Amino acid sequence: MDDPGQIIGFIIIVLVAIFVIVAISRSIRIVPQAGALIIERLGRYQSTMYAGLHFLIPFIDRIRAGVDLRERVVPFQPQPVITSDNLVVSIDTVVYYQVTDPKAATYEIADYIQAIEQLTVTTIRNIIGSMDLEQTLTSRDQINGQLRGVLDEATGRWGIRVNRVELKAIDPPPSVQGAMEQQMRAERDRRAAILTAEGVKQSQILTAEGEKQSAILTAEGQAQAAILKAQGESRAILQVFDAIHRGDADPKLLAYQYLQMLPEIANGSSSKLWVIPTEFTAALGSITSAFGPGPSGGAPTGGGAGGSDEGDEGTERPSARTPEHIDALDVQLPETSLQDPAEALREARGQAHEATAEASQAGETSGAPFDPSTAAGQRPADDPEVPPTAKPWDQQEQ
Repeated sequence: MDDPGQIIGFIIIVLVAIFVIVAISRSIRIVPQAGALIIERLGRYQSTMYAGLHFLIPFIDRIRAGVDLRERVVPFQPQPVITSDNLVVSIDTVVYYQVTDPKAATYEIADYIQAIEQLTVTTIRNIIGSMDLEQTLTSRDQINGQLRGVLDEATGRWGIRVNRVELKAIDPPPSVQGAMEQQMRAERDRRAAILTAEGVKQSQILTAEGEKQSAILTAEGQAQAAILKAQGESRAILQVFDAIHRGDADPKLLAYQYLQMLPEIANGSSSKLWVIPTEFTAALGSITSAFGPGPSGGAPTGGGAGGSDEGDEGTERPSARTPEHIDALDVQLPETSLQDPAEALREARGQAHEATAEASQAGETSGAPFDPSTAAGQRPADDPEVPPTAKPWDQQEQ
């Protein structure tokens, strides 16, 4: 090893080995999937290598660029754009693109990313400049379609295909945002008021319709009730009238019914003054003559409501209810249980005296002077206390 020739030979061998290793490493290339290599030979385009194992000529072929064939997403910075109504809006865009021709993407344009960005900005300004703010906010699909068409046409010769362009954000000025919020709030309030008014209207209509139907049904029910009540009263009156007519009621029966109604008239809670009419004495006379014995001790003698035995000149008036008369009427009347005549007479006289006392007390309380002619009609005609001038007209004439 001390020989200089041996040392030089060893150095040459080492250099050759290094050269061979470097040449072999530069001549073998493995391209991954979805990738491509642009190969130049002596500075001139030679070929495009896609996925797989490839061999190069060392020191003659070289790799110009590596291209990713997958779809890529590039976001761009917000750009100010003026609308047709002179409002400045800030628009963020996102571009989805894919390299379809690695050679064209390498040799046709220096920086296709920057080119796509600038082309996107100018196209957006042209499109937005012909729209107002409302159209800009509501026409995103239209803007995306126009952008994609323009970019795809321009980047086709660069070996790039623009798959999609999205407007990520459209931000109007803060003052415009506040006005838009107020407008939207007013619109929502208007719609809410309209819906509320429509609901109230429908509710009132339904309520009025229900009240109308209820009033109609109530009126029909009242009308039918009134008709039925009138028919019932009519039938009752007809039956009572027919019964009275067929029974041939005489004044004595009517006088008795009159006496039965007097206590009910006096029992009223609002009756402060009870005046006995002048016909009361005539009714008492009829009852007395009807239920009392006659002069001869036989059948009772009767008279009219205001008549007496003297007015008949001593002749006995035949009773209207003779057996022959009842048989002639052929009336089928139900059996009734009447009160004892003497007891009824006593009860009527007691009630008459009570009514007279109450009337006198009411007259004294009111302070009016005593009038004998007024009290005359409240006592029997044969009462010795009644002056002749205060007796009824029929009594004075007799």
